[in-house]
Amino acid sequence: MIPTPFGEFLTSNKRPYTLADDQDADLLGMRLYGGGPFHREHKLANQIRKKTHFGVRAGDVIYNKLFAWKGTFGVVPERFDGMYVSDKFPTYALGRDRVDENYLRWYFRYPGLWDQARDMSTGSAALSKFTLNPPKFLDLTIPLPESIAEQRRIADHLDHVEELTLAMLKARARSTAATTSVLQAFVNSTASRVGDLGTLNDLLIGKPRNGWSVRCDNSVGGTPVLTLSAVTGFNYDPKAIKRTSEPTNPDAHYWLAEGDLLITRSNTPELVGHASIYTGMPSPCIYPDLVMKIPLDPARADTRFVWHWLQGPIAREFITTHAKGTSPTMKKIGQGTVMAIPFPSALSLSDQCKVRVQLDLILEDRRRLNGLLADSGRVLDEIVPSSIREVFA
Repeated sequence: MIPTPFGEFLTSNKRPYTLADDQDADLLGMRLYGGGPFHREHKLANQIRKKTHFGVRAGDVIYNKLFAWKGTFGVVPERFDGMYVSDKFPTYALGRDRVDENYLRWYFRYPGLWDQARDMSTGSAALSKFTLNPPKFLDLTIPLPESIAEQRRIADHLDHVEELTLAMLKARARSTAATTSVLQAFVNSTASRVGDLGTLNDLLIGKPRNGWSVRCDNSVGGTPVLTLSAVTGFNYDPKAIKRTSEPTNPDAHYWLAEGDLLITRSNTPELVGHASIYTGMPSPCIYPDLVMKIPLDPARADTRFVWHWLQGPIAREFITTHAKGTSPTMKKIGQGTVMAIPFPSALSLSDQCKVRVQLDLILEDRRRLNGLLADSGRVLDEIVPSSIREVFA
C-alpha cells in the first residue's frame, strides 16, 4: 500500500457562523483514540460568550488540534449534522473518489497515526497547547490500496471482526449474570421449602454492634483497622485496612475473631448491607464504626449459609427498601433493620449446612467460570486493536 498525504484527498471547508444573541447551540466534541465525534452539550445562548463558531455537516472529516496526538480524528455522522465547533476543530471535505469513508474511520483508530500526529505537533502537552495545526495535519499519511474496492473490502473485514467481538463480549456478560441468577434461584428455592420466614433475630445471641470510629494515622506498626471496602462486595479483603496508633482496650467489643460475620451499615443504595466473613487476617484487627458485627448463635446458625442468604434477592430487597437517609447516594441501616431481615428460621442447623455445601459448589463454579471469562475478555479486548495494527502497520 502506498503512503499518501492527507492533503491529496482532503480539502478545507470552513463554515464560519456568528450565533445570534438569543441562539442556543449544540456543540460537538471529539473522543480520544479514534472514538470520533460526540454531542458534547446543548449550550444556552446566555452561556455562550464567544459567538463566532463553525458549522459542521455530515461527512466532514474533523479533528481536534490540541489533542490530535491522542487520536482525536473522525468523520461527522448524520445525527450531528448542523452542530457547531470552535476554531480548535478544523473540518475538511473528503475526496471519496480516492478514499473510502469507512476505511478512513478505521485508520483514525490506528496508533501509528497518533504517533505521526505527536511527532508533528508543537508546543507543550503539559499546558494542553501541544497543537497539530492544519498545514501539518495535511502532511499526515495513510497507507492506501490502489482501488476503492480494496479499501472497502478491508473496512468490511474490520467491521466484521468488531461485530463478532462485540457479540462475544455480550455473551460473556450474559454468562456472568446467569451464574449469579443460579445462586439467587437456589436461595429462593430454599426459602420456598420452609414456608413462612422468620427474621435474622431468631438466630442471634445479641444485638448487632457497630465497630470503633478510631483515628487512623497509618503509623508503622499501628493496629490494623478494616476499611469499608474490606466488606463491600460480599468478599472479604484482608488488604483493605488502615492503621491506628491510638491506645486500645484488649477487652473492647471492637476486636475481630476468625469467622465473625460483618455487614456494612452505610453506603450507596446498591452497596449498603453487603456482608463478608472475617478470615482471621490480619490479626489482631479492629472493625470500624460503619460496619456491624452480627453475633450469630453457633448452635442455630451456619455462618456461611447466613452469608449466602444475605446476598439473595429476599434479603437484598428488604435491606434496600428499609435503608434510610435523605441523600439519594448514601443510605444507612441500623440494628433493627439487620435483626428484622427475613430469614428461614425453621431451617435446622444441619439443613443449613447441607444447603450451604451446595451453594459453595455453585459459587466455586461461578468463580472458575468468571476466571475463564476474564481471560477470554482480555483476549477479546485485544482482537480489534491487533486487527487494526495488522492492516495498517
